Order: sequence, then structure tokens, then C-alpha cells
Amino acid sequence: MTSMDVTSITPTPHALKALSHPVRLRMLGLLRREGPATATTLAVRLGLNSGATSYHLRQLAEHGFVVDDLERGNARDRWWRAAHQSTRTSREAPHDDAGKEVLDAYLQTVAVVMTETLQRAIEERSVLPDEWRDASTYSDWVLRLTPRRARAFVELLEQTMDDAQQEDDQEDGVAEFVIQLHAFPRPGTVETGGGTEQGTAP
Repeated sequence: MTSMDVTSITPTPHALKALSHPVRLRMLGLLRREGPATATTLAVRLGLNSGATSYHLRQLAEHGFVVDDLERGNARDRWWRAAHQSTRTSREAPHDDAGKEVLDAYLQTVAVVMTETLQRAIEERSVLPDEWRDASTYSDWVLRLTPRRARAFVELLEQTMDDAQQEDDQEDGVAEFVIQLHAFPRPGTVETGGGTEQGTAP
């Protein structure tokens, strides 16, 4: 894969709003995982027409998520590559209502795309080799933590993932292994601005 400019990007609210679209998230994910591609190639991978794909690429480029791959592009075929390896959002909650709405919309989009990936993995599970089925898990845990301990625990998990990502495993049988990390207070159990909603949490 062509090297990327920096490890991650923390988008402005305006850029985050532009990214809050399932097609754009999928498109950016493909460029990050599979390397540079043309609009035509991405259209085939995503089941879109080339016009729609080009539009979404222009939106991603306008906000700095993708750039032209000048090593491959020519007058006939325009190649695109991801500008960063990952997208990060600030841990600090937005102070204004508009910022909160933008972040909520982005997280809703992330949830949609991640759920689709999880569903596809479950559908494919029955045809996976035994060793990959044995390595996979679909689990959840509920812990009793303070906000401080919860944040420290999440940071520990993220550091573990970052460390593993730096390893260049050249063994036979290597494949991309997805780990989705969701960590949050169980809905309905923490007092919010409108009070708790006891009894609504599954």
C-alpha cells in the first residue's frame, strides 16, 4: 500500500459532517485497507455508478480525507489514495449543540457501517476454515467502573490494538482480522440531564 501522510486525522466539525455518510465511510475504508484505486474500481466494489463514486470522492478530497495518487494517475485515469490511516474524534464532548449533533450523526453512521461488517462476518462464518472460526468471537462484558477507570481501560485496549497494528506479520495464512471496540455505559443505567431511564436497558 502507498504510504500515507500521517497516522491519523482529527476532523473539524465541518469535515466530520461531510464524512457522516455510509458510502463515504466504506469508500475511505477501502482506500485505507486495499490501497489506491480509481473511481471506476471503487464503483464496482461498492455497487455504485461512477458518477456517484466520483462525487463522494470529491467530497472526501475537499475535506482532506483522500488525495490524488500522482504516482499512478494520468490524463485518462485519476487514482485516489487515503491521506491517513485512521480517523479519530476528540475525547472531549462538544460544548455547543451543533457540534454535538455533528458528532452524533457521525457515530450513527459508524454504527451502521460496523453493524454491516459484523453481519457479513456472521454470514460468512459457516464457510470459514476451522482455525478462523476458532479464532473469532462474538462476546460482550458488562463491568462496574468509574468514568476514570473506564477511560483508562479503553486507553489500555486501544494501546494494545495500536501495538499489534505495528507488527508486520509475514507468516503464511495472515489475513486482516477485524476487532470492533465499543465501550459505553449501559443505556438507562447512568443519570443523564433528563434523569435515569431505569427499566429500559436490555
